[in-house]
Amino acid sequence: MKIAVIADPEAAQGFRLAGLEAYAAASAEEARARLENLVQAGGYALVAVDQGLLPEPEKAVERLMRGKDLPVLLPIAGLKEAFQNPDVEGYMRELVKRTIGFDIKL
Repeated sequence: MKIAVIADPEAAQGFRLAGLEAYAAASAEEARARLENLVQAGGYALVAVDQGLLPEPEKAVERLMRGKDLPVLLPIAGLKEAFQNPDVEGYMRELVKRTIGFDIKL
């Protein structure tokens, strides 16, 4: 099973550099089309989607996901949302806390 990411072009490049299968989308329509293709292709355990492109990816492909457990669709915060917040450190801390359930302080 594979993992894929759908994000804006800059973030997609970063995910690729980190070794993930990443697809760039410049609009919600592109992101929805790519997500539909990945769901139909099968073989994916997780597809992470930039919330700035598709705030609710599960609703975008609800019809295609009927009767399927995989892939898990995970909305992720995009870089634009993170850096538009004046308290970037606080934003990232809250994001980690929501994701794993507790705060990590380094």
